[in-house]
Amino acid sequence: MSSPSSTATTRRAGPSIRFIIASAAVLILLAAMAMSTKVVRIDSAAGPQSGGFSEEEFGASEFPKVQSAIEKRAVSAVTLASAIAKNQDAAVQQYGVAAGTGPEFPVKFTGIAGKADLGTYAITINGLPKAVVVSVQTGPAILGTDLRDATGTINFGQFKNQIEYQNAGSALNKEMKKEILSKLDTAHLTGKTISVIGAFQLTDPSSWVVTPVKLDVQ
Repeated sequence: MSSPSSTATTRRAGPSIRFIIASAAVLILLAAMAMSTKVVRIDSAAGPQSGGFSEEEFGASEFPKVQSAIEKRAVSAVTLASAIAKNQDAAVQQYGVAAGTGPEFPVKFTGIAGKADLGTYAITINGLPKAVVVSVQTGPAILGTDLRDATGTINFGQFKNQIEYQNAGSALNKEMKKEILSKLDTAHLTGKTISVIGAFQLTDPSSWVVTPVKLDVQ
């Protein structure tokens, strides 16, 4: 029969052993979590030295390809407006690319620029129905992903995640600004005749906001 003192000692030792075992289990779990955790940077694209996505490199390499593809496929605004009004689905099949919230169309036109309005100019185009308002983006902010989406050759599967995919659109816009808009006096186009080749997303058949890949001022 055990003495009272030995029983008390055993009872005091019991919780200590359980605590040690529990602590060890927690440490093992934390170590496993640390080993399996991957740190993801949620910021701008990583530079080329880190093996990540580089906006500068992507824009420089891909914009000439996008520009060439849009120029080759661009259809006159008058022809395109007529086709969309007649049968939008058929117009997409013939001239456009299905994308996001609306199809993308390459387009070309010559017209007279109206007043500047939040970085765009409405263009008066002979032969275009009055119900259709065509504007061209001139910055300083170039919005949207028209250049990324208009060719149908750049898609989400080519990128690691949504951030890189969005950065690809931004990269093309920046490269276009550098190569096209920076060489023009875009603050003073009102009343001038301009020729544009570009692309737009058809979300409203009566309002086209075109992102240019070529813009000439006469």
